[in-house]
Amino acid sequence: MKRSEFDHWVTLETAEVERALEDWVPANTPAGLGVAMRYGVLDGGKRLRPLLVLAAAQAGGASTPWVREAAMRAAVAVELIHAYSLIHDDLPCMDNDVLRRGKPTVHVEFGEAQAMLAGDAMQALAFEVLTPDQGVPPELQARLVGLLARAAGHAGMAGGQAIDLASVGHALDEAALADMHRRKTGALLQASVLMGAACADIGAAAWQALMDYGAAVGLAFQVVDDMLDVTGASEVLGKTAGKDLHANKPTYVTVLGLEAARSHALALRDRAQAALARSGLPDAAWLSLLADRIVERES
Repeated sequence: MKRSEFDHWVTLETAEVERALEDWVPANTPAGLGVAMRYGVLDGGKRLRPLLVLAAAQAGGASTPWVREAAMRAAVAVELIHAYSLIHDDLPCMDNDVLRRGKPTVHVEFGEAQAMLAGDAMQALAFEVLTPDQGVPPELQARLVGLLARAAGHAGMAGGQAIDLASVGHALDEAALADMHRRKTGALLQASVLMGAACADIGAAAWQALMDYGAAVGLAFQVVDDMLDVTGASEVLGKTAGKDLHANKPTYVTVLGLEAARSHALALRDRAQAALARSGLPDAAWLSLLADRIVERES
């Protein structure tokens, strides 16, 4: 598979996700809330999680008419959860950041209360998007809701953020660091893969392989993020570089060192590729190339 074909697919699918977000994130809401919501999710971001959803749905090779609609709804829902988490993470009571996706954070632009409400509304909207009155079978709707809720809640993203905040100024060993990031970052990335797989209704063996793939790329993403926090520039990253080091947070760079962290990211990428190889899925090329992109990225 040529990289040019992959880049073309990424461009087309990202545009589709953007159009869906434009359509489903309302502007006409009380007290300008929709304006803050749209500011927080539109016109920025790598859209990696939606791409993982869509690639996993395609990998299963299913052609049922509702697969594409279900997968696009899942892609938008997972991006809404991701964007809401960024809005809340940037608040002064948490990571206290002023730059996100190359522009002022939502609380800087709209105030802390409006930012909190925008995140709350986007979280609820994610589940609204997953549960249309028609077009997606109710059984699949329930499965998608369960996957996303578990990844976003106390056992996943929110729990990981709680550990992260409690760990400021404390030393963590590699096992504890990995546990935190499997929850905070990895759970939603893994859920993105599994939500796409659920749309395609793949078999048990392939499901387990994609669980392993999602776990590996989810952790690899965070390892690379920790490296970029040290080596990247704010104007390239679209967020404040060096923030974790300044906040005295444990990272893969502080625990392992930069070169060992890089080796770990490559090993996780190899683990993801091995999982795909044993999945037996008919069309996993995009998932394979997404794993490469996660490790090779510069922002």
